[in-house]
Amino acid sequence: MAEGSAPEKAFPVSWEELHRTGKALAWRLVDAGPFEGIIAITRGGLVPAAIVARELAIRVVDTVCVTTYGTSGDDKKRGELKIVKPPSLEGDGEGWLIVDDLVDTGVTARAVRALLPKAHFATIYAKPAGRPLVDTFVTEVSQDTWIYFPWDLEQRPVDPIAAMRPRR
Repeated sequence: MAEGSAPEKAFPVSWEELHRTGKALAWRLVDAGPFEGIIAITRGGLVPAAIVARELAIRVVDTVCVTTYGTSGDDKKRGELKIVKPPSLEGDGEGWLIVDDLVDTGVTARAVRALLPKAHFATIYAKPAGRPLVDTFVTEVSQDTWIYFPWDLEQRPVDPIAAMRPRR
């Protein structure tokens, strides 16, 4: 973090919260279907897609594998978008549900929408820049918030928010 810049807003998500919010997403989607299947955006969309698939009794789950973050282990540094594996279905996505954990800047969402323009796009979390690209979401968070999903977390001590702010 650069000197004088605002601290990153952290939004940690527990497994229980992710499951509960994934079910809330399914409740919002139940009347939008029925869907022929789900296309999970990997990696973050895999767990939400599994929850939604169970709740909506969907047995067909495919993936679209997209990378937008660096491959050097730095998952906060954006790199060039690359479709590593397209979905196996043919067509424009009509009758299908795309699921991801989050829409942030919309870079990934735009690329997947270009592949499947008629699919219903759903995420658990949405940031303002990407929000117009999804059809259904549960929770909006500010653009300057970093969401820490359960697979990103370990139990450890953390400083209070006030301790992270530069003293004036």
